[in-house]
Amino acid sequence: MKKIIILIVFFFLTNSTEISFCQTKIKYPETKKVPHIDNYFGIDVPDPYRWLEDMESPEVKEWVDVQNEVTFDYLESIPYREKIKERLTELWDYPRYSAPFKSGENFFFYKNDGLQNQSVVYIQKDLNSEPEVFIDPNKFSEDGTVALSTLSASKDGKYVVYGMSNAGSDWVEFFVIDIESKKQLKDHIKWVKFSGASWYRDGFYYKRFDKPEEGKELISKNDNQKVYFHRVGTDQSEDVLVYEDPEHPNRFFYISPSEDERYLYLSISEKGENGNSIYFRDNRKADLDWHPIVEGFEYDYWVVNNIDDEIFIITNKNAPKRKLVKLNPNQSQIIFEDVIPEKVDVLSDVTLARNKFIATYLKDASDHIFVYDVHGNLLEEIKLPTLGSVYGFRGKKEDNELFYTFTSYTHPSTIYKYNVDEGKSELYRKTEAKYNPDDYETKQVFFESKDGTKVPMFIVNKKGIKLDGNNPTLLYGYGGFNISFTPHFESSLLVFLENGGVYALANLRGGGEYGEEWHKAGMVLNKQNVFDDFISAAEYLIENKYTSPEKLAIEGGSNGGLLVGAVMTQRPELFKVALPGKGVLDMLRFHEYTIGWAWITEYGTSEDSVQFRNLLSYSPLQNLKDGVNYPATLVTTSDHDDRVVPMHSYKYIATLQEKQAGDAPVLLRVETNTGHGFGKPLSKIIDVETDIWSFVFSNLGMNPSY
Repeated sequence: MKKIIILIVFFFLTNSTEISFCQTKIKYPETKKVPHIDNYFGIDVPDPYRWLEDMESPEVKEWVDVQNEVTFDYLESIPYREKIKERLTELWDYPRYSAPFKSGENFFFYKNDGLQNQSVVYIQKDLNSEPEVFIDPNKFSEDGTVALSTLSASKDGKYVVYGMSNAGSDWVEFFVIDIESKKQLKDHIKWVKFSGASWYRDGFYYKRFDKPEEGKELISKNDNQKVYFHRVGTDQSEDVLVYEDPEHPNRFFYISPSEDERYLYLSISEKGENGNSIYFRDNRKADLDWHPIVEGFEYDYWVVNNIDDEIFIITNKNAPKRKLVKLNPNQSQIIFEDVIPEKVDVLSDVTLARNKFIATYLKDASDHIFVYDVHGNLLEEIKLPTLGSVYGFRGKKEDNELFYTFTSYTHPSTIYKYNVDEGKSELYRKTEAKYNPDDYETKQVFFESKDGTKVPMFIVNKKGIKLDGNNPTLLYGYGGFNISFTPHFESSLLVFLENGGVYALANLRGGGEYGEEWHKAGMVLNKQNVFDDFISAAEYLIENKYTSPEKLAIEGGSNGGLLVGAVMTQRPELFKVALPGKGVLDMLRFHEYTIGWAWITEYGTSEDSVQFRNLLSYSPLQNLKDGVNYPATLVTTSDHDDRVVPMHSYKYIATLQEKQAGDAPVLLRVETNTGHGFGKPLSKIIDVETDIWSFVFSNLGMNPSY
């Protein structure tokens, strides 16, 4: 199982004396209202800005241009905006590496020299040889908006398949490179989405959708997913359709071979369900039928690896915090046997190497690594420097050297080499970021939510700050999709910290920090718990004199944008600044676009009477009220976001500008040629963060020290 890592940009504040920065009251663009009412189960819901959903229309594009013009006029009037950009550029300008991974006899790794828009893939014959450039995504486009997505090497070390994403879209095109000659082959695969490449013999499995209607590529609903097999050196038209299910258009499929290619696995998940089914084929046999290992969608199952006949799987069946089990699929009755039983902490990842299991556990939102033998006996714990996050331990069953990366809020990514036989770690590569880690401290606190639930929160600040209630503070949250937020280093956070700000991240219900029960406590009809947790986190920071409502900003992206949008409508007086980024803000219509239907499992749907009333109770768009003083708000989105389509942000800001009673600015910033976040060039990351920081600094009365 791969640990799900979601990449979301964090933005932050600083602390100083009040500044004499004055602006005239903003005149917002006129946004026409077209009468439109939807009736849900006898309840009329007005939607006068429905016309903004037609994101390809010239009228909507003109509206976006005018909104951007107003926003950039505001941002450009902030006197220290360029200084913030200069400082951000300095902080990003240091070499960054990934851990190496091996294919055949070669090692690959990513490196960014500092200010490159995209990281470059290098290849080396062994760890001591001189690395050579293998793929340089910066040459894909002049402005860096075409990014490398998938990179997967064949098991024999002959080929690499890589994916290219244009302008941040989830749509990906695949290409194949011959490793020895470094030449690109004729293979070209289109309309791939939410897919890697799973190599098997002389080709690979991948997932795609049918070609969407021209002009609707970024908004068309993505259903009827199909799995194909592509043989290297052939045209896409020759690819073999391996699996589809037209009777169930809202299902996801994933096919992958075992490392030894003995088994082929098929995983199926379905809209409205949390778990997945697992089927298999034994490639030693002529039988091409898929045979069930487990059917139904009540629980999750992730195949780790196999040893001969036995398959090892991570599951949350009868184990909300997950366990490792084994089974023999060729027996007349498949029996699951515990190998590593469920523990107090959450099992998030397992790697098999040299007849040992390297298991990653999540304890209070921080990673811990343990090594077991194949019978589940604990051998050792791999000690980590401090509270933080670990990525890696990828390799083949026979590999003795594995690499992993450690990071925390005050530790840049540090790469270690682990000798499996000896059970020893050694430093492989240390990142030299331009800051002094001894200036800062991280602590973890636990606060009580509205219903009495204890919720953890990380707090990062400069050493020696005074708890006088006057510190500019940014509170970040997500709370959804079983995703865990663990400590990691972010260069941009230093702009905030070095000016005396406080950064807090609350590990809300809905995430995966404490297993499936924690997740379920913040989904569908329990979604309000997430908002209550976040509000309680803010109240904790205020009560414990970290900050005050006049100095508190909140931020979140995607599902976290929903979080910010919801709490700023429920408790507008509690926050001075709100930053909903790429948010799901119209909870009644999110399922109508691209992959939104897949989120019904998490949120529910307006097509169900009970779930509709719950969604209506907190949907940010529908809960904005006349005559309310809302916080200073900067809504951010991207014109090529085909995951959370920008219509959410468009309709929300139009309504917020209409209803805002106070003088605090409420603005929309639309980035061009970028998507939901993945693959965004560094130049655009710095531009966006510059503007968000400038907005936050000016509205919290902060004066940066440069």
